[in-house]
Amino acid sequence: MVYQREFDQRLKVAAVGVGSHAYRNVLPALHHLPVRLTAICDVNEAIARRTAEEYGVSKVYTSTQAMYAQEDLDAVLLCVGPKLHAQLTIEALDAGLHVWMEKPPAMRAADVKKMMAHAGDRVVVVGFKKAFMPATDKACELAANEAFGPLSTISSEYPASIPDDGEAVLAEQQFTNWLGNGVHPISFMVRAGGKASGVYTHRAPNGGGAVILEFANDVLGIMNFSAWGGYAAATERYSLSGKNGSIVIDNTTRVSWHRGIPFEYSRTTSFVPPGTDTGSIVWEAQNRLATLENSGLFVQGMYNEMKYFCDHVINGQQPEIGSLNFTLDVMNIYEAALLSHGDRVAIE
Repeated sequence: MVYQREFDQRLKVAAVGVGSHAYRNVLPALHHLPVRLTAICDVNEAIARRTAEEYGVSKVYTSTQAMYAQEDLDAVLLCVGPKLHAQLTIEALDAGLHVWMEKPPAMRAADVKKMMAHAGDRVVVVGFKKAFMPATDKACELAANEAFGPLSTISSEYPASIPDDGEAVLAEQQFTNWLGNGVHPISFMVRAGGKASGVYTHRAPNGGGAVILEFANDVLGIMNFSAWGGYAAATERYSLSGKNGSIVIDNTTRVSWHRGIPFEYSRTTSFVPPGTDTGSIVWEAQNRLATLENSGLFVQGMYNEMKYFCDHVINGQQPEIGSLNFTLDVMNIYEAALLSHGDRVAIE
């Protein structure tokens, strides 16, 4: 692990929006990134000043325009909510800055297209943490292994709900649980399966249900939503199935590759055949040690997504995961699921 003070090259960044979520998840991750927090901007000047004092930042603003006019920045970190992200992203891009923003990126897919029109050669990454989890990286690595065989299906289980009147949600730009949390499993599905070509939604009366995805590469996906709002025992699971086995992620901290065993019906007598080239392999967080890779910032993907952004800015490379193209794929699925009432909605 490299800490902020150990990097030879650091980006000059400003944080826009330092409310509860940013304070708990975004700012703490900066300790491990190649950045220098130069300025803080928030409409709540008192909170901005108290946060700036804690992080040793002398420049505080309540206006992004004033901040961009006075500060020499490389990038901006946005965490203000989807209703303002598009507007603030375009403003930052027009000021020549690279942009990282927390999910959700916008209220509509059309807003993402507007951002794309202003991006130019700037790096833009949206923090879809489920797409950046270490467990997701491992699952995608295993799925690409020839021993796994061609990917056939992807599934997810997540405690979120699907609104009944999707047309009204989109027309009125309502911020719902489906946008706030639904984009988590959607972004995982896009990372693992690629672009979707068709979406079906089957909604239960309590708001739960299933969203079926047809991917352009003929992989089929299904997202199961429980509509349960509790967190103490909330189930979160992702699985990828191939010709020769399956890969399962349980609650972000456990990855299992189920490879199967030599088996003959009515003849096989043991589930533990000799050798190590069959059966299941498991990777899981080692919570016995107070090491960083087992903390929420790392297991949940927050560190990975922000390090990915910084690395691509420093190296002058355009991102793939969490890019605006990736984000448009996520938002297209989000909207299509709202508009489908059991019928297939095509995604161009």
